[in-house]
Amino acid sequence: MVNSSRDTAEGAGWGGSERGAYQRLMPGEVEKISWLDPRMLWAARNGVLASWFGDPTGRTRGRWTAQRAAAGAPADKVIRRPDPDRFSFMVIGDTGEGDDPQYAVVPGFLKVAQDTSFAVLASDVIYPVGSTDDYDAKFFRPYRDYPAPIYAIPGNHDWYEDLGAFMRVFCGDAPPLPAEPKPRPLTRAWLRSLLWHRPRPGDGQRLDEARALRSAPGQQAVQPGPYWAIDAGPVRIVGIDTGLLGTVDAEQGAWLREVSRGPRPKILITGSPLYVDGEHHPGPIEGGGTVDEIVRDPAHHYVAAIGGDIHNYQRYPVRLADGRTLQYVVAGGGGAFMHATHTIQRVDVGGVTESDFRCYPLRGDSLAFYSRLYGRRLRLPRFFTLTEAEATAVVAERLGIPPTRAPGGPVRLTRRVRLVASLLGAGRRPDRTARFRLPVRKIYTSLFSPSSATYSPPFFKCFLRLDVTPESVRLRCHAATGNRAQELHPPVEDEVVIPLN
Repeated sequence: MVNSSRDTAEGAGWGGSERGAYQRLMPGEVEKISWLDPRMLWAARNGVLASWFGDPTGRTRGRWTAQRAAAGAPADKVIRRPDPDRFSFMVIGDTGEGDDPQYAVVPGFLKVAQDTSFAVLASDVIYPVGSTDDYDAKFFRPYRDYPAPIYAIPGNHDWYEDLGAFMRVFCGDAPPLPAEPKPRPLTRAWLRSLLWHRPRPGDGQRLDEARALRSAPGQQAVQPGPYWAIDAGPVRIVGIDTGLLGTVDAEQGAWLREVSRGPRPKILITGSPLYVDGEHHPGPIEGGGTVDEIVRDPAHHYVAAIGGDIHNYQRYPVRLADGRTLQYVVAGGGGAFMHATHTIQRVDVGGVTESDFRCYPLRGDSLAFYSRLYGRRLRLPRFFTLTEAEATAVVAERLGIPPTRAPGGPVRLTRRVRLVASLLGAGRRPDRTARFRLPVRKIYTSLFSPSSATYSPPFFKCFLRLDVTPESVRLRCHAATGNRAQELHPPVEDEVVIPLN
C-alpha cells in the first residue's frame, strides 16, 4: 500500500524525494505560460469580449455541429463502442500547458491506464488559446504512448480561436467554417468583431507531423462534435460543451434532455463543475432550465457529474430528496497551474458537510505550496514560507476541524503563521467573520495564482480511473507530484464506489 497525502508528508511529495523521469518525455523547448503576462492576457481576450459584447459561442457551435452532421456524423451524437459489461476508462482535465506539471502526470497516468478502454479529456485541452500548432507538445507528444482512443470536450481556452483546432484534431479533420457576413457597424457585434482574437496565419502546418505521434489504429477516434455521448458497456457517458462563459445553448440543451432519457446509468462530463469550492453552480441553459435539473431528474439515472476547469480535485456526495446520492466531482488537475484548495471555506452545501467533502491537494498542502510561492515571488521567504505541518495545523484551527493528516509532533501556531494564513485566503468556518471584510479570496486568486506554475515537485496534479461493472462504478483519484515515488506507484487520494442500481 503506497502512502498518500492523507497518510504522510512524504506521501504528499514533500521532502527530498527523487525527481521523476517525466522530463525525458518533454520536447527540447518548453513554453512558460504566465497569466500575468499582458501579451498572454491579450491573446486570451475573447472570454472578456464575449461577456461585454455578447457571447457568439452558441451560434458558432451550432454551425460546427451542422457541418459535422452534413459530413455524416450520427444525428444523435452518440458514439457506440463495443466495450464489455466490465471495462475501465480514464478522465483527466485541464491538461494542456505543455510544461513540467503536465508531463509530470504522464508516467503515472500511463501506469494506471494500462488496461483501460479509452480516456476523456475534460476541458481545456490546449492553453493558452487552443492553437492548432500547440497540439504537438501539449496533446500528441505527452499521450503518444497511451494505446487507446482519447475523446475530449472543449474548455473555454479551446474556444479562444473559435474551436477550429479542436474540431480538426477530434472531429475528423473538420474544415474551417465559412466566413460569416460582417455585422452592422456600431453594433455590439461589430465592436466584438473588431477586437476578436483569431488564429495566426498558417496555424496548423505541423499538424500532420504531430498526428504521427498517435497514429496507431487502436488510438484513433472521431467524435461527432464538441458535445457527444458514449455508450460503453452498461453506462452512457455524456459530454457537454460549456463554451466561453459556462452556458449551454438551447440546441445543445434540447439534445442533453433527449440523450439523458432512459434507464441506462449515466455519467456527465462537463467543462463547468456543478459543485465547486463549496458552492453550487447548476449550469444555465439558454431558454430556461439548468444542467443540474437534468442530472437530478430520477428518470435520467445519472450517478455522477465530473467537471474540469478548476485545477484540483474535489468531491461532493449530494444526497437527493428521493434517497439517491449523486457524486459531483471536480477533476481539473491534469497539468495546468494548481488552483488553491485552502481558500475553500468549511463545506456546507447541498447537504454535504465537511466530513463528507474530499479534496486534493489537502488544504494544508495547498497553503504550504502557496506560502512558498509567495515567499519566492515577493522575496520574503522567511516571512511567508510555512512548513506543511504549520499549514495543516492552522487550516484545521481556522476551519474548526481535526487535521486531515496528523502532524509528526507538536506544532506552534505563531502570530506570523496565522497572519500568513489570513493573507493567503485560508478558509474559515461559516459562523466566523473576518475582522476586515475584504474580498480576500478574490484578491488572492487574481494575484499570483494565474501564473503559479512551478517547475520543481511537488506539483499536486491528479487524474481519475473509473472501473465499470454492471453493478457499480469505482472512481479513484490518483496523485502525480513529479517525484519518482509517486511516479512509480501513483497513490490513491480518494476512492468511492457508486452503485448503478
